Amino acid sequence: MRITFELDSADLRRFHDAFERARRLAAAADEIDIVDAAKQALDSLSLDGVPTYVRRRLVHVQRLLLMFEDDEWALPEPERGDALAVLAYFSDPDDLIPDHMAGIGLLDDAVMLELLARRMRHVLEAWERFRVFREGLDNGAVVPERVERSRRIGDERARILAVMRARRRRSAAISGVK
Repeated sequence: MRITFELDSADLRRFHDAFERARRLAAAADEIDIVDAAKQALDSLSLDGVPTYVRRRLVHVQRLLLMFEDDEWALPEPERGDALAVLAYFSDPDDLIPDHMAGIGLLDDAVMLELLARRMRHVLEAWERFRVFREGLDNGAVVPERVERSRRIGDERARILAVMRARRRRSAAISGVK
């Protein structure tokens, strides 16, 4: 069965306010602690008991964690702060709907993850392009020496980040969202 619902501006405001609280918490916390808390929250979920609508969105958390741990990507600010806030929100058991409430406790997490995946789509797409570039570089017939590899990765990362930010600005201008 498929059930859909619409979020009006007041609903979106609630999620925006909750995200801003998570952003403030993330800014005051240690980055490693936030990543570890998100991993622990993800690991503690019994997937058998997690509703399908939530399970489908957990991939966003997994992708953010992988992106965060990619040292060669080195996600810069302000996108790094956004990603940390997403992970902080997900790992907070007492968010808009407390996670311990059977059946619905993770509903707000699923909605927030969907909203933020849309907001951060340019970041996630850029990281995927970077990963593809790096794999192609590493799987090439001639493996460049370490210094040359690092230079190429740095140049490509800078190019991809510039494209990502330009797309994000255009998208924000069209939708009126930052």
